[in-house]
Amino acid sequence: MVVTALPHRWQQPCVWQSMELQAITRTSVRGGNLFFPAQKWKNHNRFISNVKAVGHRLILKYTGSRRCSSKKFGTSICCSIGVDKESSVPPSSQLAEAKLIYSVAPALGHNQESHPECNSRVPAIVSELEKMELTPKFRGSEVIELQNFRTASVDDIASVHARAYVSGLQKAMDQAVEQGIIFIDGSGPTYATATTFKESLTAAGAGISLVDSVVAASKIRREPPSAFALIRPPGHHAVPKGPMGFCVFGNVAIAARYAQRVHGLKRVFIIDFDVHHGNGTNDAFYDDPDIFFLSTHQDGSYPGTGKFDEVGHGNGEGTTLNLPLPGGSGDIAMRTVFDEVIVPSAQRFKPDVILVSAGYDGHVLDPLANLQFTTGTYYMLASNIKQLARDLCGGRCVFFLEGGYNLSSLSYSVVDSFRAFLGEPSLATKFDNPAILYEEPLAKVKQAIQRVKHIHSL
Repeated sequence: MVVTALPHRWQQPCVWQSMELQAITRTSVRGGNLFFPAQKWKNHNRFISNVKAVGHRLILKYTGSRRCSSKKFGTSICCSIGVDKESSVPPSSQLAEAKLIYSVAPALGHNQESHPECNSRVPAIVSELEKMELTPKFRGSEVIELQNFRTASVDDIASVHARAYVSGLQKAMDQAVEQGIIFIDGSGPTYATATTFKESLTAAGAGISLVDSVVAASKIRREPPSAFALIRPPGHHAVPKGPMGFCVFGNVAIAARYAQRVHGLKRVFIIDFDVHHGNGTNDAFYDDPDIFFLSTHQDGSYPGTGKFDEVGHGNGEGTTLNLPLPGGSGDIAMRTVFDEVIVPSAQRFKPDVILVSAGYDGHVLDPLANLQFTTGTYYMLASNIKQLARDLCGGRCVFFLEGGYNLSSLSYSVVDSFRAFLGEPSLATKFDNPAILYEEPLAKVKQAIQRVKHIHSL
Protein backbone atom coordinates (compact mmCIF):
# COMPACT_ATOMS: atom_id res chain seq x y z
CA MET A 1 0.00 0.00 0.00
CA VAL A 2 1.43 3.34 -1.04
CA VAL A 3 0.87 6.24 1.35
CA THR A 4 1.72 9.78 0.29
CA ALA A 5 0.88 13.23 1.57
CA LEU A 6 -2.04 14.91 -0.15
CA PRO A 7 -1.03 17.73 -2.53
CA HIS A 8 -2.17 21.24 -1.66
CA ARG A 9 -4.22 21.44 -4.87
CA TRP A 10 -6.93 19.29 -3.26
CA GLN A 11 -7.41 21.84 -0.47
CA GLN A 12 -10.32 23.59 -2.17
CA PRO A 13 -14.08 23.92 -1.54
CA CYS A 14 -16.28 21.04 -2.64
CA VAL A 15 -17.08 21.59 -6.30
CA TRP A 16 -19.46 18.77 -7.05
CA GLN A 17 -22.78 20.26 -6.08
CA SER A 18 -25.92 21.34 -7.93
CA MET A 19 -24.89 20.87 -11.56
CA GLU A 20 -26.87 19.97 -14.67
CA LEU A 21 -25.92 19.42 -18.29
CA GLN A 22 -27.21 21.13 -21.39
CA ALA A 23 -25.03 18.89 -23.54
CA ILE A 24 -23.28 15.82 -22.21
CA THR A 25 -19.71 16.39 -21.10
CA ARG A 26 -17.43 14.71 -18.67
CA THR A 27 -14.22 15.40 -16.82
CA SER A 28 -10.67 14.65 -17.65
CA VAL A 29 -8.06 14.21 -14.95
CA ARG A 30 -4.61 15.67 -15.47
CA GLY A 31 -2.09 15.44 -12.73
CA GLY A 32 -4.74 15.38 -10.03
CA ASN A 33 -6.69 18.40 -11.33
CA LEU A 34 -10.19 18.04 -12.74
CA PHE A 35 -11.15 19.99 -15.87
CA PHE A 36 -14.60 20.76 -17.29
CA PRO A 37 -15.34 22.14 -20.78
CA ALA A 38 -17.08 25.34 -19.72
CA GLN A 39 -19.24 25.87 -22.78
CA LYS A 40 -21.18 22.63 -22.18
CA TRP A 41 -22.53 23.28 -18.71
CA LYS A 42 -25.84 24.94 -17.97
CA ASN A 43 -27.06 25.99 -14.57
CA HIS A 44 -30.80 25.38 -14.27
CA ASN A 45 -33.00 27.59 -12.12
CA ARG A 46 -33.96 24.93 -9.61
CA PHE A 47 -30.37 24.50 -8.40
CA ILE A 48 -27.95 27.02 -6.94
CA SER A 49 -24.19 27.11 -7.46
CA ASN A 50 -21.50 29.71 -8.00
CA VAL A 51 -19.95 29.28 -11.42
CA LYS A 52 -16.80 30.99 -12.59
CA ALA A 53 -15.36 30.50 -16.07
CA VAL A 54 -11.57 30.29 -16.29
CA GLY A 55 -10.51 29.89 -19.88
CA HIS A 56 -12.29 26.80 -21.12
CA ARG A 57 -12.97 25.48 -17.65
CA LEU A 58 -15.55 26.01 -14.95
CA ILE A 59 -14.93 26.36 -11.26
CA LEU A 60 -18.09 25.54 -9.32
CA LYS A 61 -18.43 26.35 -5.66
CA TYR A 62 -20.99 24.69 -3.43
CA THR A 63 -23.43 27.13 -1.87
CA GLY A 64 -25.47 24.72 0.22
CA SER A 65 -25.07 23.90 3.88
CA ARG A 66 -22.35 21.56 5.09
CA ARG A 67 -23.04 21.95 8.78
CA CYS A 68 -22.83 18.27 9.58
CA SER A 69 -22.11 16.43 12.78
CA SER A 70 -22.29 12.83 13.89
CA LYS A 71 -25.78 13.49 15.17
CA LYS A 72 -27.41 15.79 12.66
CA PHE A 73 -26.98 17.01 9.15
CA GLY A 74 -29.08 18.83 6.60
CA THR A 75 -32.58 19.11 8.04
CA SER A 76 -31.98 17.73 11.54
CA ILE A 77 -31.93 14.10 10.47
CA CYS A 78 -30.40 11.56 12.81
CA CYS A 79 -27.92 9.08 11.39
CA SER A 80 -26.94 5.69 12.72
CA ILE A 81 -23.56 5.41 14.37
CA GLY A 82 -21.75 2.10 14.37
CA VAL A 83 -20.95 0.57 17.72
CA ASP A 84 -18.66 -2.29 18.65
CA LYS A 85 -21.23 -4.86 19.58
CA GLU A 86 -23.34 -7.51 17.92
CA SER A 87 -25.65 -6.39 15.17
CA SER A 88 -28.88 -4.90 16.47
CA VAL A 89 -31.64 -6.56 14.47
CA PRO A 90 -35.03 -4.84 14.91
CA PRO A 91 -37.68 -6.77 16.87
CA SER A 92 -39.75 -9.31 14.95
CA SER A 93 -42.83 -7.15 15.39
CA GLN A 94 -41.15 -4.36 13.44
CA LEU A 95 -39.69 -6.63 10.78
CA ALA A 96 -43.11 -8.19 10.26
CA GLU A 97 -44.56 -4.88 9.03
CA ALA A 98 -41.66 -3.08 7.33
CA LYS A 99 -41.36 -2.66 3.58
CA LEU A 100 -37.96 -1.00 3.69
CA ILE A 101 -35.04 -0.95 6.08
CA TYR A 102 -31.98 1.23 5.69
CA SER A 103 -28.80 2.20 7.48
CA VAL A 104 -26.85 5.45 7.37
CA ALA A 105 -23.07 5.72 7.68
CA PRO A 106 -22.05 9.10 6.23
CA ALA A 107 -18.35 8.95 7.20
CA LEU A 108 -18.32 12.67 7.94
CA GLY A 109 -14.69 12.62 8.98
CA HIS A 110 -13.53 10.88 5.79
CA ASN A 111 -13.54 13.94 3.60
CA GLN A 112 -11.59 15.99 1.13
CA GLU A 113 -13.88 18.75 0.02
CA SER A 114 -12.52 19.23 -3.48
CA HIS A 115 -12.83 15.52 -4.11
CA PRO A 116 -15.91 14.08 -5.87
CA GLU A 117 -16.29 11.47 -3.13
CA CYS A 118 -16.75 14.02 -0.32
CA ASN A 119 -18.81 13.88 2.86
CA SER A 120 -21.76 15.85 1.45
CA ARG A 121 -23.08 12.81 -0.43
CA VAL A 122 -24.96 10.80 2.19
CA PRO A 123 -26.32 13.86 4.06
CA ALA A 124 -27.73 15.15 0.76
CA ILE A 125 -29.54 11.85 0.24
CA VAL A 126 -30.96 11.69 3.76
CA SER A 127 -32.08 15.31 3.61
CA GLU A 128 -33.99 14.58 0.40
CA LEU A 129 -35.54 11.46 1.95
CA GLU A 130 -36.78 13.65 4.79
CA LYS A 131 -38.06 16.27 2.40
CA MET A 132 -39.96 13.64 0.41
CA GLU A 133 -41.36 12.12 3.64
CA LEU A 134 -39.76 8.70 3.19
CA THR A 135 -38.24 8.33 6.65
CA PRO A 136 -39.71 6.57 9.73
CA LYS A 137 -40.82 9.96 11.05
CA PHE A 138 -43.41 10.06 8.26
CA ARG A 139 -43.88 6.38 7.39
CA GLY A 140 -44.16 4.74 10.76
CA SER A 141 -43.82 0.96 10.66
CA GLU A 142 -43.35 0.85 6.86
CA VAL A 143 -39.79 2.15 7.04
CA ILE A 144 -37.08 1.27 9.56
CA GLU A 145 -33.78 3.06 9.98
CA LEU A 146 -31.44 0.52 11.50
CA GLN A 147 -29.92 2.02 14.63
CA ASN A 148 -26.88 0.98 16.65
CA PHE A 149 -25.54 -1.42 14.06
CA ARG A 150 -22.16 -2.93 14.84
CA THR A 151 -18.97 -2.10 13.05
CA ALA A 152 -17.36 -4.77 10.92
CA SER A 153 -14.56 -6.68 12.57
CA VAL A 154 -11.07 -7.06 11.14
CA ASP A 155 -11.98 -10.69 10.49
CA ASP A 156 -14.99 -9.55 8.43
CA ILE A 157 -12.73 -7.34 6.32
CA ALA A 158 -10.08 -10.03 6.04
CA SER A 159 -12.61 -12.38 4.45
CA VAL A 160 -12.04 -10.29 1.31
CA HIS A 161 -8.92 -8.18 1.86
CA ALA A 162 -5.34 -9.14 2.74
CA ARG A 163 -4.62 -8.71 6.43
CA ALA A 164 -1.43 -6.86 5.53
CA TYR A 165 -3.55 -4.19 3.83
CA VAL A 166 -5.97 -3.92 6.75
CA SER A 167 -3.18 -3.57 9.32
CA GLY A 168 -1.26 -1.21 7.05
CA LEU A 169 -4.25 1.10 6.73
CA GLN A 170 -4.79 1.06 10.47
CA LYS A 171 -1.16 2.04 11.04
CA ALA A 172 -1.42 4.77 8.39
CA MET A 173 -3.96 6.55 10.58
CA ASP A 174 -1.10 7.92 12.70
CA GLN A 175 0.31 9.60 9.61
CA ALA A 176 -3.14 10.92 8.74
CA VAL A 177 -3.45 12.45 12.21
CA GLU A 178 -0.17 14.29 11.69
CA GLN A 179 -0.77 15.43 8.11
CA GLY A 180 -4.57 15.79 8.12
CA ILE A 181 -5.06 13.91 4.89
CA ILE A 182 -2.99 11.41 2.91
CA PHE A 183 -3.17 9.36 -0.26
CA ILE A 184 -3.43 5.65 0.47
CA ASP A 185 -2.80 4.56 -3.08
CA GLY A 186 -1.69 6.10 -6.32
CA SER A 187 -4.81 5.44 -8.39
CA GLY A 188 -8.17 7.03 -8.16
CA PRO A 189 -7.11 9.06 -6.23
CA THR A 190 -8.02 7.40 -2.92
CA TYR A 191 -7.45 9.51 0.16
CA ALA A 192 -7.59 8.91 3.89
CA THR A 193 -8.07 11.04 6.97
CA ALA A 194 -7.54 10.19 10.62
CA THR A 195 -11.04 8.65 10.81
CA THR A 196 -10.98 6.65 7.55
CA PHE A 197 -10.15 3.27 9.06
CA LYS A 198 -12.85 3.46 11.74
CA GLU A 199 -15.47 4.89 9.40
CA SER A 200 -14.73 2.28 6.75
CA LEU A 201 -15.34 -0.43 9.33
CA THR A 202 -18.60 1.31 10.18
CA ALA A 203 -19.68 1.39 6.52
CA ALA A 204 -19.01 -2.31 6.10
CA GLY A 205 -20.80 -3.01 9.38
CA ALA A 206 -23.86 -1.07 8.25
CA GLY A 207 -24.09 -3.37 5.24
CA ILE A 208 -23.66 -6.67 7.00
CA SER A 209 -26.10 -5.59 9.72
CA LEU A 210 -28.73 -5.07 7.02
CA VAL A 211 -28.00 -8.60 5.82
CA ASP A 212 -28.73 -9.78 9.37
CA SER A 213 -32.03 -7.90 9.43
CA VAL A 214 -33.21 -9.04 6.00
CA VAL A 215 -32.40 -12.66 6.81
CA ALA A 216 -34.21 -12.39 10.14
CA ALA A 217 -37.25 -10.91 8.42
CA SER A 218 -37.22 -13.65 5.75
CA LYS A 219 -37.66 -16.23 8.50
CA ILE A 220 -40.94 -14.71 9.69
CA ARG A 221 -42.54 -13.57 6.41
CA ARG A 222 -42.55 -14.50 2.75
CA GLU A 223 -41.72 -11.00 1.54
CA PRO A 224 -39.09 -9.38 3.78
CA PRO A 225 -38.28 -5.69 3.48
CA SER A 226 -35.81 -4.52 0.86
CA ALA A 227 -32.72 -2.91 2.34
CA PHE A 228 -30.39 -0.07 1.42
CA ALA A 229 -27.02 0.77 3.00
CA LEU A 230 -26.49 4.52 2.59
CA ILE A 231 -22.78 4.32 3.27
CA ARG A 232 -19.41 5.65 2.30
CA PRO A 233 -16.60 5.37 1.47
CA PRO A 234 -17.75 3.21 -1.45
CA GLY A 235 -16.21 -0.18 -2.05
CA HIS A 236 -16.47 -1.86 -5.42
CA HIS A 237 -13.04 -0.74 -6.72
CA ALA A 238 -11.14 -1.85 -3.60
CA VAL A 239 -9.11 -4.92 -4.63
CA PRO A 240 -8.15 -7.69 -2.20
CA LYS A 241 -4.67 -6.22 -1.72
CA GLY A 242 -5.62 -2.59 -1.28
CA PRO A 243 -7.71 0.52 -1.99
CA MET A 244 -8.52 1.95 -5.39
CA GLY A 245 -10.73 4.50 -7.09
CA PHE A 246 -12.20 6.29 -4.02
CA CYS A 247 -12.86 2.88 -2.39
CA VAL A 248 -11.36 1.58 0.84
CA PHE A 249 -13.05 -1.73 1.74
CA GLY A 250 -15.24 -3.81 -0.58
CA ASN A 251 -18.54 -3.39 1.25
CA VAL A 252 -20.57 -5.63 -1.07
CA ALA A 253 -17.89 -8.29 -1.23
CA ILE A 254 -17.57 -8.34 2.56
CA ALA A 255 -21.34 -8.68 2.91
CA ALA A 256 -21.35 -11.55 0.39
CA ARG A 257 -18.78 -13.52 2.39
CA TYR A 258 -20.65 -12.66 5.60
CA ALA A 259 -23.93 -13.94 4.16
CA GLN A 260 -22.24 -17.22 3.27
CA ARG A 261 -20.31 -17.64 6.51
CA VAL A 262 -22.86 -16.47 9.07
CA HIS A 263 -26.22 -17.22 7.43
CA GLY A 264 -25.42 -20.15 5.18
CA LEU A 265 -26.60 -18.28 2.07
CA LYS A 266 -24.25 -20.14 -0.23
CA ARG A 267 -25.17 -18.68 -3.60
CA VAL A 268 -24.85 -14.90 -3.80
CA PHE A 269 -25.83 -12.92 -6.91
CA ILE A 270 -24.21 -9.47 -7.10
CA ILE A 271 -25.51 -6.85 -9.53
CA ASP A 272 -23.29 -3.81 -10.08
CA PHE A 273 -24.91 -1.02 -12.11
CA ASP A 274 -22.38 1.68 -11.23
CA VAL A 275 -21.10 3.47 -14.34
CA HIS A 276 -17.61 2.15 -13.59
CA HIS A 277 -16.59 -1.49 -13.55
CA GLY A 278 -16.52 -2.99 -10.06
CA ASN A 279 -13.06 -4.44 -10.53
CA GLY A 280 -12.50 -5.08 -6.83
CA THR A 281 -15.60 -7.25 -6.49
CA ASN A 282 -14.77 -8.87 -9.82
CA ASP A 283 -11.30 -9.86 -8.59
CA ALA A 284 -12.44 -11.04 -5.16
CA PHE A 285 -14.72 -13.73 -6.63
CA TYR A 286 -13.17 -14.43 -10.01
CA ASP A 287 -12.61 -18.13 -9.26
CA ASP A 288 -15.63 -18.65 -6.98
CA PRO A 289 -18.52 -20.66 -8.48
CA ASP A 290 -20.89 -19.69 -5.64
CA ILE A 291 -20.81 -15.93 -6.17
CA PHE A 292 -22.09 -14.57 -9.47
CA PHE A 293 -20.83 -11.08 -10.24
CA LEU A 294 -22.66 -9.18 -12.99
CA SER A 295 -21.47 -5.69 -13.92
CA THR A 296 -22.88 -3.21 -16.40
CA HIS A 297 -20.63 -0.22 -16.94
CA GLN A 298 -19.59 2.32 -19.54
CA ASP A 299 -17.16 0.92 -22.07
CA GLY A 300 -13.73 2.50 -21.76
CA SER A 301 -14.39 4.19 -18.42
CA TYR A 302 -12.25 3.95 -15.29
CA PRO A 303 -10.52 1.64 -14.44
CA GLY A 304 -10.46 0.10 -17.93
CA THR A 305 -11.37 -3.43 -16.78
CA GLY A 306 -14.59 -5.39 -17.22
CA LYS A 307 -14.20 -6.66 -20.77
CA PHE A 308 -16.63 -9.14 -22.32
CA ASP A 309 -14.13 -11.99 -22.07
CA GLU A 310 -13.59 -11.56 -18.32
CA VAL A 311 -15.89 -14.44 -17.34
CA GLY A 312 -14.20 -16.00 -14.33
CA HIS A 313 -11.44 -18.55 -13.89
CA GLY A 314 -11.19 -22.18 -12.91
CA ASN A 315 -14.22 -23.31 -10.92
CA GLY A 316 -15.57 -19.78 -11.22
CA GLU A 317 -15.60 -19.69 -15.01
CA GLY A 318 -18.99 -18.46 -16.14
CA THR A 319 -19.96 -16.78 -12.85
CA THR A 320 -18.51 -13.40 -13.82
CA LEU A 321 -20.44 -11.45 -16.44
CA ASN A 322 -19.21 -8.10 -17.67
CA LEU A 323 -21.26 -5.98 -20.04
CA PRO A 324 -19.55 -2.75 -21.15
CA LEU A 325 -22.13 -0.41 -22.65
CA PRO A 326 -21.37 2.25 -25.26
CA GLY A 327 -21.29 5.88 -24.17
CA GLY A 328 -24.72 7.47 -24.45
CA SER A 329 -26.60 4.35 -23.36
CA GLY A 330 -29.69 5.23 -21.38
CA ASP A 331 -33.02 3.99 -20.13
CA ILE A 332 -33.92 1.87 -23.17
CA ALA A 333 -30.54 0.17 -23.08
CA MET A 334 -30.76 -0.64 -19.39
CA ARG A 335 -34.31 -1.98 -19.58
CA THR A 336 -33.24 -4.29 -22.39
CA VAL A 337 -30.17 -5.40 -20.46
CA PHE A 338 -32.29 -6.21 -17.44
CA ASP A 339 -34.76 -8.33 -19.41
CA GLU A 340 -32.29 -10.10 -21.69
CA VAL A 341 -29.19 -10.44 -19.50
CA ILE A 342 -29.78 -9.89 -15.78
CA VAL A 343 -32.99 -11.88 -15.43
CA PRO A 344 -31.88 -15.03 -17.30
CA SER A 345 -28.49 -14.97 -15.56
CA ALA A 346 -30.13 -14.82 -12.13
CA GLN A 347 -32.72 -17.44 -13.00
CA ARG A 348 -30.04 -19.87 -14.09
CA PHE A 349 -27.83 -19.18 -11.07
CA LYS A 350 -30.66 -19.62 -8.51
CA PRO A 351 -29.29 -17.31 -5.78
CA ASP A 352 -30.00 -17.40 -2.07
CA VAL A 353 -29.61 -13.62 -1.79
CA ILE A 354 -29.13 -10.66 -4.15
CA LEU A 355 -26.69 -7.88 -3.28
CA VAL A 356 -26.48 -4.71 -5.36
CA SER A 357 -23.64 -2.25 -5.91
CA ALA A 358 -25.91 0.72 -6.51
CA GLY A 359 -23.90 3.41 -8.24
CA TYR A 360 -25.83 6.47 -9.41
CA ASP A 361 -23.01 7.96 -11.48
CA GLY A 362 -24.53 6.69 -14.71
CA HIS A 363 -27.09 9.49 -14.43
CA VAL A 364 -27.08 11.94 -17.33
CA LEU A 365 -26.22 14.78 -14.93
CA ASP A 366 -23.29 13.07 -13.27
CA PRO A 367 -19.90 14.62 -14.06
CA LEU A 368 -17.69 11.51 -14.05
CA ALA A 369 -18.92 9.49 -17.03
CA ASN A 370 -21.01 9.58 -20.19
CA LEU A 371 -24.15 7.49 -19.87
CA GLN A 372 -27.60 9.05 -19.84
CA PHE A 373 -29.55 7.13 -17.25
CA THR A 374 -32.36 9.07 -15.63
CA THR A 375 -34.10 8.97 -12.28
CA GLY A 376 -36.64 6.72 -13.97
CA THR A 377 -33.90 4.26 -14.92
CA TYR A 378 -32.99 3.82 -11.29
CA TYR A 379 -36.63 3.43 -10.26
CA MET A 380 -36.94 0.66 -12.84
CA LEU A 381 -33.81 -1.08 -11.59
CA ALA A 382 -34.86 -0.95 -7.94
CA SER A 383 -38.39 -2.16 -8.70
CA ASN A 384 -37.28 -4.97 -10.98
CA ILE A 385 -34.46 -6.17 -8.74
CA LYS A 386 -36.86 -6.22 -5.81
CA GLN A 387 -39.24 -8.41 -7.83
CA LEU A 388 -36.39 -10.62 -9.02
CA ALA A 389 -35.39 -11.23 -5.39
CA ARG A 390 -38.98 -12.14 -4.54
CA ASP A 391 -39.14 -14.58 -7.43
CA LEU A 392 -35.79 -16.27 -6.81
CA CYS A 393 -34.57 -15.94 -3.21
CA GLY A 394 -37.40 -15.19 -0.82
CA GLY A 395 -37.13 -11.43 -1.28
CA ARG A 396 -33.66 -11.20 0.27
CA CYS A 397 -32.08 -8.13 -1.34
CA VAL A 398 -29.68 -5.47 -0.05
CA PHE A 399 -28.48 -2.39 -1.95
CA PHE A 400 -25.14 -0.71 -1.17
CA LEU A 401 -24.41 2.86 -2.21
CA GLU A 402 -21.44 3.19 -4.54
CA GLY A 403 -20.91 6.19 -6.88
CA GLY A 404 -22.97 9.27 -7.68
CA TYR A 405 -21.37 12.71 -7.57
CA ASN A 406 -24.00 15.25 -8.62
CA LEU A 407 -25.81 15.65 -5.31
CA SER A 408 -29.12 16.52 -6.92
CA SER A 409 -29.35 13.57 -9.32
CA LEU A 410 -27.91 11.25 -6.67
CA SER A 411 -30.47 12.28 -4.07
CA TYR A 412 -33.46 12.20 -6.42
CA SER A 413 -32.47 8.81 -7.79
CA VAL A 414 -32.11 7.26 -4.35
CA VAL A 415 -35.47 8.77 -3.38
CA ASP A 416 -37.08 7.09 -6.37
CA SER A 417 -35.35 3.81 -5.48
CA PHE A 418 -36.93 4.06 -2.04
CA ARG A 419 -40.32 4.66 -3.63
CA ALA A 420 -39.82 1.56 -5.77
CA PHE A 421 -39.06 -0.51 -2.68
CA LEU A 422 -42.25 0.82 -1.09
CA GLY A 423 -44.30 -0.05 -4.16
CA GLU A 424 -45.17 3.59 -4.83
CA PRO A 425 -45.22 5.39 -8.20
CA SER A 426 -42.07 6.98 -9.56
CA LEU A 427 -41.62 10.73 -9.29
CA ALA A 428 -39.09 10.73 -12.10
CA THR A 429 -41.17 13.04 -14.29
CA LYS A 430 -40.77 15.75 -11.63
CA PHE A 431 -37.00 15.32 -11.53
CA ASP A 432 -35.93 14.45 -15.07
CA ASN A 433 -35.55 16.86 -17.97
CA PRO A 434 -36.01 14.92 -21.25
CA ALA A 435 -34.79 17.92 -23.24
CA ILE A 436 -31.16 17.19 -22.29
CA LEU A 437 -31.28 13.60 -23.57
CA TYR A 438 -30.11 12.57 -27.00
CA GLU A 439 -30.61 9.46 -29.10
CA GLU A 440 -29.17 6.30 -27.59
CA PRO A 441 -26.72 4.24 -29.68
CA LEU A 442 -29.15 1.32 -29.72
CA ALA A 443 -27.47 -0.54 -32.58
CA LYS A 444 -24.24 -0.68 -30.56
CA VAL A 445 -26.20 -1.60 -27.43
CA LYS A 446 -27.83 -4.50 -29.27
CA GLN A 447 -24.44 -5.71 -30.47
CA ALA A 448 -23.07 -5.63 -26.92
CA ILE A 449 -26.06 -7.52 -25.56
CA GLN A 450 -25.90 -10.15 -28.28
CA ARG A 451 -22.19 -10.62 -27.68
CA VAL A 452 -22.57 -11.19 -23.95
CA LYS A 453 -25.55 -13.50 -24.50
CA HIS A 454 -23.47 -15.56 -26.90
CA ILE A 455 -20.51 -15.76 -24.52
CA HIS A 456 -22.70 -16.85 -21.61
CA SER A 457 -25.21 -18.93 -23.61
CA LEU A 458 -28.18 -16.86 -22.46
